[in-house]
Amino acid sequence: MSKTLLLLPGDGIGPEVCAETARVAEWMNAYGQLNVSLDERPFGGAAYDLSGSPLPEETKAAALASDAALMGAVGGPKWAGSPRDKRPEAGLLGLRKAMQVFANLRPALCFDALADASTLKREVVAGLDIMIVRELTGGVYFGEPRFIETLPDGQRRAVDTQVYTTHEIERVARVAFELARGRRNKVASAEKSNVMETGLLWREVVTDLHKRDYADVELEHILADNAAMQLVRNPKGFDVIVTDNLFGDILSDEASQLTGSIGLLPSAALGIAGAPGLYEPVHGSAPDIAGQGIANPLAAILSFEMALRSSLDRADLADRLFAAVKSALDGGARTRDLGGSLTTRQMGDAVIAALER
Repeated sequence: MSKTLLLLPGDGIGPEVCAETARVAEWMNAYGQLNVSLDERPFGGAAYDLSGSPLPEETKAAALASDAALMGAVGGPKWAGSPRDKRPEAGLLGLRKAMQVFANLRPALCFDALADASTLKREVVAGLDIMIVRELTGGVYFGEPRFIETLPDGQRRAVDTQVYTTHEIERVARVAFELARGRRNKVASAEKSNVMETGLLWREVVTDLHKRDYADVELEHILADNAAMQLVRNPKGFDVIVTDNLFGDILSDEASQLTGSIGLLPSAALGIAGAPGLYEPVHGSAPDIAGQGIANPLAAILSFEMALRSSLDRADLADRLFAAVKSALDGGARTRDLGGSLTTRQMGDAVIAALER
């Protein structure tokens, strides 16, 4: 049966990296026994410019009807003055909520050919393979109340609310434990239980779930600030890290720099079994280089690799694509962020050439 991959190019370098991902998907349709139809819809700032909404209803409906949605990037200074609920980032939060993708999988893997590209020493990052599982639809990004008000004395006060329920914590922790069973069987649960009530609940719920269902998996509780330090001190001490929305956002970006470039790292946002997944590179819209054709498309291409594995039922082609990316890097293919000179298109060419081999 044919499956549908929805492309949401978005803003900045998003259209450029999505275009290379589409080329890879089209190659697989033609030569790799893949049967996926590609659909494309406006999203983010580009959609706001067209329709006044960063998440048009037709785009949301297409995402919910797809088998997988792959986003390029959203946001940029052009929309900084827009109403908060109309900014590109609001469209992304709205899409995550609509798709109910509560578990964000963010791998940080150091390819052998790029061990010297990291700002850390080779011996610290060589062989690095971490999976960060970030809760994606709760926490401070969605909690209410949230507002900015003017106080009687003229000062202004801002309020954001961090909220979690037992159900929200348990379901994302279950994803982390299941992943760990297929990896090195170790989970680090990161929170701030020493100063936050949500952190204390997080620790209690994860501990209880571990005792009930996952006693075979090694569990470590770690404060989020300590996790940040350990990621640069001894990153290979981690296997799977599970954490909340805010800390996951921060820790996964930190982990991305261990690998040499944020332009390399994909992500998958998953919900209940059988529902469409949302896939996106970890990097942002990079407006400073948008339109120049120099962005690294590998994070987007590897996001498609995750989609093949988790939503499109083609783990075999996912393995082949991952091997092709590794082969291209082993052969010296480098965009500017990796110290090379290849254009976005040329890096896409290098991956497709490796697929053909």
